[in-house]
Amino acid sequence: MSTSHLPATTDSIAQALEAKNPSEAISIYYIILENPSSSPESLRIKEQAITNLSDLLRQENRAEELRSLLTKLRPFFALIPKAKTAKIVRGIIDTVAKIPGTSDLQISLCKEMVLWTRAEKRTFLRQRVEARLAALLMENKEYSEALNLLSGLIKEVRRLDDKLLLVDIDLLESKLHFSLRNLPKAKAALTAARTAANAIYVPPAQQGTIDLQSGILHAEEKDYKTAYSYFFEAFEAFNALEDPRAVFSLKYMLLCKIMVSQADDVAGIISSKAGLQYVGPELDAMKAVADAHAKRSLKLFETALRDFKAQLGEDPIVHRHLSSLYDTLLEQNLCRLIEPFSRVEIAHIADLIELPIDHVEKKLSQMILDKKFAGTLDQGAGCLVIFEDLKTDAIYPATLETISNIGKVVDSLYVRSAKIMA
Repeated sequence: MSTSHLPATTDSIAQALEAKNPSEAISIYYIILENPSSSPESLRIKEQAITNLSDLLRQENRAEELRSLLTKLRPFFALIPKAKTAKIVRGIIDTVAKIPGTSDLQISLCKEMVLWTRAEKRTFLRQRVEARLAALLMENKEYSEALNLLSGLIKEVRRLDDKLLLVDIDLLESKLHFSLRNLPKAKAALTAARTAANAIYVPPAQQGTIDLQSGILHAEEKDYKTAYSYFFEAFEAFNALEDPRAVFSLKYMLLCKIMVSQADDVAGIISSKAGLQYVGPELDAMKAVADAHAKRSLKLFETALRDFKAQLGEDPIVHRHLSSLYDTLLEQNLCRLIEPFSRVEIAHIADLIELPIDHVEKKLSQMILDKKFAGTLDQGAGCLVIFEDLKTDAIYPATLETISNIGKVVDSLYVRSAKIMA
């Protein structure tokens, strides 16, 4: 059957669905969209054709065609309500996001759509596309540009009092400030997001995102028990929605358990009904860290970091906390090893702790400077000299305090005598 003059009808959609291959179906959908008819039924069929065409182009990884499709559809957008236009545009941008390796394309596509929405005075859609653009810029580590975009957008949205969008933007601003290591501003933005969220109904996924960010900020302040509670709330929300972020919430829950020295609980959480659904490299990595922590073994800790580099080293949140945990473990082990000695070769300590000599030497010098123990490094002899902790005689501070009190008494008597003489 010739497809040169296909009408925008359900039969045409059916013909596209029955096509032998994706390329043929894509061609049919394009012909349906080129139909000049603008009747309500034709417009409805075209909307369905756009949805089906977007899915096919995603399956074929044809991201550039999705971009050009948005440009081709601009005359069609003039015929349908603005709300439907916003739904289609955001749907196509979301579809492009599902194609791997398209972050630069998504950024340029969002910038194009922002220019178009400004020209068409479509404020509702522009604000949402700008929020999406800011999120993409943040993922691309273009923090200053993202912050500039958000600062103007927040003022505009607050004037309009669009609470749902305001929650999104405040949450995004919190993530952005956290990435820039500005914790006070990250907390302030999160508080603003929570305030806006309390005034409206927030979808469970959005509430889960707020809880996840709250947990991350509390963990950053070393309040791991509160952070665990927030991560648990986020996990429950994402688990109910079968959201892929559930595994990260669970991973951070396990991290909190390890950081408060409750590594024994990790195996129990993983083997629970909820935990078993997410068994994989992410949880295996945390289990390996928990085992190393329970055994106080630096060698096992380093093995875990090496074997699960993608899960531990490339996750900035986990990496930051595990670096702190590694330093604490290393200091505890070194203090335990040097305790019996007054003078010991650095090479001997390195052999005992099974770490490179230069690594051990660097850490010992840092510990001496931080006054974790009294000692000095004799680099000529390659030795560590440990000094005995000299106990301060209690008589000296007591004597100083007595002299200070006598001074106050003398001053008081002088003031009184001066008054009598006057």
